[in-house]
Amino acid sequence: MNNDTLNKPPIWFLIVGVVALIWNLMGVGAYIAQAYMTDDALATLPESDRIMYENLPAWYTAAFALAVFGGALGCVGLVIRKKWAYIVLLIAGLAAIVQMSYITFSLKMANAMTPMIIVVAIFLIWLAKHASKKGWIS
Repeated sequence: MNNDTLNKPPIWFLIVGVVALIWNLMGVGAYIAQAYMTDDALATLPESDRIMYENLPAWYTAAFALAVFGGALGCVGLVIRKKWAYIVLLIAGLAAIVQMSYITFSLKMANAMTPMIIVVAIFLIWLAKHASKKGWIS
């Protein structure tokens, strides 16, 4: 047996990677919807939501973008078995924690998705590290 056969990841690894990629692509969609929200769309929101969107700091928007685009790229790295997926997912996870912390503590708008986003980010970081140790990604 050669080294590729010994280090081939189990099928669940690919399935989790694809599901995680879809998860992060939904986040990319949410980011694009928020970043390119038209004035007409803003006008239809309740006043408190409209004011919130109009006053989000630039660093929050940057953290949001880094979290979702980095998460998607990191998941692509997992699916194609690249070791750089770990560092990309680590950076994306930190950005997600910053973003969710702002939503929770500054905007006081946490919901069930807030902890789920953080848990998924931490899981993906762990998965990439685990896959690296197992030799599934290189």
